[in-house]
Amino acid sequence: MRYTRGASAWQPSLAAFLILIAGASSAFSWSSAGEESSSRFDGKSTTGWVQPGGEVPRPATGLTPNTLTDAERAEGWRLLWDGRTSRGWHSAKGKEFPKEGWQIEDGLLSVVETGGAESRAGGDIVTDDDFAAFELELDFRLTPGANSGIKYYVDTGLNKGEGSAIGLEYQLLDDERHPDAKAGRDGNRTIASLYDLIPAAADKPVKPIGEWNQARIVSTGRHVEHWLNGAKVLEFERGSAEFRRLVAISKYKVWPAFGERPSGPILLQDHGNRVSFRNIKIRELKPE
Repeated sequence: MRYTRGASAWQPSLAAFLILIAGASSAFSWSSAGEESSSRFDGKSTTGWVQPGGEVPRPATGLTPNTLTDAERAEGWRLLWDGRTSRGWHSAKGKEFPKEGWQIEDGLLSVVETGGAESRAGGDIVTDDDFAAFELELDFRLTPGANSGIKYYVDTGLNKGEGSAIGLEYQLLDDERHPDAKAGRDGNRTIASLYDLIPAAADKPVKPIGEWNQARIVSTGRHVEHWLNGAKVLEFERGSAEFRRLVAISKYKVWPAFGERPSGPILLQDHGNRVSFRNIKIRELKPE
C-alpha cells in the first residue's frame, strides 16, 4: 500500500484505500443468481453459489457418494453397497460375486456392455440379505439404448434356466431408443414401471441419458410405491385381486404366486448394457 504524508501523520491514500475495500468485497461475494437463491438453498443444488477462486462450495452433508449422513443413520438407513468391494452381494445363480460382466471402479457399480443379452455375461447380482418391508434408494445412470432393472421379492430358485432371476421389477430403460419401451401394454415396460404389469405415470420426471436419476421403492409388505427423482410414479397392492389379474395377463403368469413372497433379496440386473449404480441404501420398515 502506498502512503502519503499528511499535515500531521502518515495516512493511506484514498485511491489505495478504495482498491483494498473493493478487493475484500469481491473475495467474499457471489453472483446475483446466488443472492436470489441464498434464501432458499436446499442443501443439494449449488447453482448460483461461488466461493473465492470460482469453486462451487459443497454442502456439509449428503454429497459424498456411497456414504450416509448422521441423520440417515439415525433414521435406520444402511448402505447396501460400500462403494469399493462386492461385499454384501453375490450372483443370483451362484454363491460368489460374478468374475466378469460387472465392474467396480471410481465409486460406481456398473454392468459391463456385452451387447444387450439378458444375463448372459456376469448375470444378475442379489443382496446377501432378504427384506420384507423396506425403503430402497439408489442412483442409476443409463447409456444410450440401455436396459436393466431393479428387482425385489426375488425368488432365485424359480428360474433355473437361462435369463434373469424372477421378481417384481422396477424397469430401467432408455425409452426413446430401446424397443422394449413399445412392447408390453400401455407403456408398462418403460422406465420406472412395474415391468410388464403397471406403467409409470406419463409425466414422470426422467433426466437425460448420461445423467444420474434416483430410483426409490417403498414397500410396507403389501403396499408398494415406485418413485423417480422425487415423484411417485405408481403404487399397487401385492396380492390384491387387481394385482393377480395383471399377473395373469403378463409374462409372469407361468410362475405360481408371482410377486407375493413375504421377503426376498434385492437384485440388480445384467441385461448386457452399460448401466452404473451408486448410493445404494435401504432401511427396513415395520411390515403391515
